[in-house]
Amino acid sequence: RLVRAFFFTYLYMKTLFPLFDETTGVCTDTRNIKLNCLFIALKGDNFNGNEYAQVAIDKGAKYAIVDEKEKANNQNIFYVSNGLLFLQKLANFHRHKFDIPVIGITGSNGKTSTKELIQTILSTELNVLSTLGNLNNHIGVPLTLLRLNNDHNIAVIEMGANQPNDIEELCLIADVNAGIITNIGKAHLEGFKNLEGVVKTKSALYHAVKKVNGILFYNADDSILKPILPDNTENYSYGMTQANITGILHELTPYISMSWSKKNYSSPTIETKMIGKYNFYNFLAAICIGNHFGISQENISKAISEYLPDNQRSQVQKTGKNTLIVDCYNANPTSMSLALESFKLIDHNKKIAILGDMLELGTNGIEEHKIVINYCIDNEIPFFTVGPLFKSIYETGFMNTNEIEKILANIEDCLILLKGSRGIRLEKLIPVL
Repeated sequence: RLVRAFFFTYLYMKTLFPLFDETTGVCTDTRNIKLNCLFIALKGDNFNGNEYAQVAIDKGAKYAIVDEKEKANNQNIFYVSNGLLFLQKLANFHRHKFDIPVIGITGSNGKTSTKELIQTILSTELNVLSTLGNLNNHIGVPLTLLRLNNDHNIAVIEMGANQPNDIEELCLIADVNAGIITNIGKAHLEGFKNLEGVVKTKSALYHAVKKVNGILFYNADDSILKPILPDNTENYSYGMTQANITGILHELTPYISMSWSKKNYSSPTIETKMIGKYNFYNFLAAICIGNHFGISQENISKAISEYLPDNQRSQVQKTGKNTLIVDCYNANPTSMSLALESFKLIDHNKKIAILGDMLELGTNGIEEHKIVINYCIDNEIPFFTVGPLFKSIYETGFMNTNEIEKILANIEDCLILLKGSRGIRLEKLIPVL
C-alpha cells in the first residue's frame, strides 16, 4: 500500500501538480468557481462533486480533477484514484515551495479566537496567511495551504479534531514547524470517548513540531498541557507568573482590562473589546507568538486593544433593553464551565444565563448537562435552558427558542449570557432581548 501511495504521489507530481501553477487557485464548489481555477471533485454523504466537473469547466474552471473515470471525458478533466487524497497531496507539495514558519493551532476551546488574535498581531508587520473562519478540517487545511504565495512571510493554520488521529493527519498535510494547543478539555466526546482520547489526539501537534526541531508555545498555567510537552524541544511560555510572557487580568467590566510583561518590559493597562477570563489566556498566547516573531511591543498592544470579535464568539451586544454576551457559536463542557465562571465574576446587579444544549457528547451528555445546572444553582446564577437534553433533566427548561421567546420579551436592564451549541440557534433570541 505504501509503495502504491508513493507511486501515485510521484505520478501526480510529474503530470498533474503542475496544472495548479497554471490556474488562479483551487475550488471544490461550483457555486464559487473563479475564472481559470482548478476544480477538484470531492465526495461526501450528501454530494458528489464528480457530477459537476463539466459544470465547473463550463463556468470558467481551466481544469477539473475527478475520481470517477467516466467523468474524465475531455482534455481538461483528469482522473485520479481519490480526489480528497489528491487535494491533500497537492497542498503538501505546494506548502514545501515556501520556507516560512507554519504555525499549527489546535485545542478544545479558543482555537479560532486565538488564531484570529495571532493573525491580527502578526499582520501589523508581516504578510500572514491564516485559516478563513473555522475551515480547519481535512478539506479546509489543504485549501488554506493552497492559498500560500510568495508574498506571505508566515502561516497560521487552525486544526480541528472530532475523532482520534485527526490532528496527526492534518500535521502530515501541513508539515508545521511551530505549534500551540490552546487547551485540552471535554469536546467532541462522542468521537473521542473520554478526555484521554482528546489528549492523545491533540498532543500529536507537539510531536509533529518536535520531529522538525520546531518551536512550541504553551500555557504554563495549564496543568494538562505542561506535563505532555515533549523533551528537548524549544518552548516559549505564557501565563500569570512563571513564564516568558506574563499577564495581569485587572478587571472584567465585562470587557477584559489587562497588561502584559516580558523580561525588561511591562505594558500599560490595555482595554480590550473581548470578554471572559478564558480570552485573557487567548490574548497572552497571541502576545507570546507575536513577541517571538519580532512584532514590536507597541504594535502588539495596539492590535489587542483594537481587535473586535465577530461570528457570535464572545461578543458584547447592547440592545434597547439589555446587554448581551453572545457566545453561541459552539459549546462543550469545558467552554460552558469557563463561560459561566467568567459570567459569575462580572459585576452586575441583574444577570441571567440562557444556556443551550451541548451537542456531540455521546453517552456523557446527560451527566455533563447536570453538572452545568448544578453549577448555576450552587453559584446562584439565574438561568434558563433551551434544548431537549437540558429539558430531559430540568423540567422547567424549554425545548427550543420558540418556546422561550414570550418569557424573554419582558426582561429589561439585564446582563444576559447566551451560550450553547450552534445547532440550538440561540442567536434567534437576540431580536426579542
